Amino acid sequence: MAFSKQQKEKIVEQYSDWLERSKAVFVLSYSKMRMPTVNEARAKLREADGRLHVVKNRLFARVLEEHGYVYDPKFWEGNNVVVFAFEDAPSVAKALTELVKGNESFQVRGGYLDKANLTVKQVSALSDLPTLPVMRAMLMGTILAPASKLVRTLAEPARGLAAVIKAKTEQQPEAA
Repeated sequence: MAFSKQQKEKIVEQYSDWLERSKAVFVLSYSKMRMPTVNEARAKLREADGRLHVVKNRLFARVLEEHGYVYDPKFWEGNNVVVFAFEDAPSVAKALTELVKGNESFQVRGGYLDKANLTVKQVSALSDLPTLPVMRAMLMGTILAPASKLVRTLAEPARGLAAVIKAKTEQQPEAA
């Protein structure tokens, strides 16, 4: 399908906006793709705050070059789908891994994380990382552990004294 120059400029502008807003970009090749498969993939990726788009290779490669990404022109041959991770790259990578496992139509080819190229193995390793909320919880637990230990240490003498007083009061009625 031929696009006019104005349409191509709008497409390039949209690609540029998506690329600027995304934390990571994943590239998949596809074959024998049907719309129900695409809609299912889009829904699964939307849950992880990712967006799947079929791109015009030449135009997207031009946007990558404008934004300083290193790319191989031969990489952008064939049918490609680009997934943008706008918030949490590991959760989108997990969703991609699950998507590819159950579907022969898609195959991960690589991607970019902060303008650095990612291989298929690196995308797989990224999918093994905990998601952003889990990482935040782990960090908070690590930060709060010393403080909670300090509070327990400071409260222990008072707790011990209260236990001794309680034991004494329970013994007094028996003695009387």
